[in-house]
Amino acid sequence: MLTSLPLVHLFIMAAAATFLFCFSMAKWIPGRKGKIVFPLVSAACCLGMILVGRIQYQHWPVRHMLVLYSFAWTGLTIGLFPARKLMHNYATEINAGGKREKYDVPARYQVAAISSVIIGSLLGIILS
Repeated sequence: MLTSLPLVHLFIMAAAATFLFCFSMAKWIPGRKGKIVFPLVSAACCLGMILVGRIQYQHWPVRHMLVLYSFAWTGLTIGLFPARKLMHNYATEINAGGKREKYDVPARYQVAAISSVIIGSLLGIILS
């Protein structure tokens, strides 16, 4: 369904998902490095998904991979929303120079992030 849209619209959809993720991460995790790193990581993940789609046996086209990227990245952003305060506290502590041996993340935050990415990816596959 969504793959029948013009390629420009799919790029806009992927850019919107990237912007949503980068804006959220920059707000939740203070520091200047994140404002540079998150867009680069997002672009690398998008290109990586396109390349992996091309080398698969069934050769997923760019359109399918852009839809999948958009939904998965939006799902990741939604899934990390419950842990935003915890990420902010840990990032503030690290920026202040404090380091822990282990950073505990409650299971409910992990389940929320993993399940929302899976649900977003399934929706992306179904709608593509």
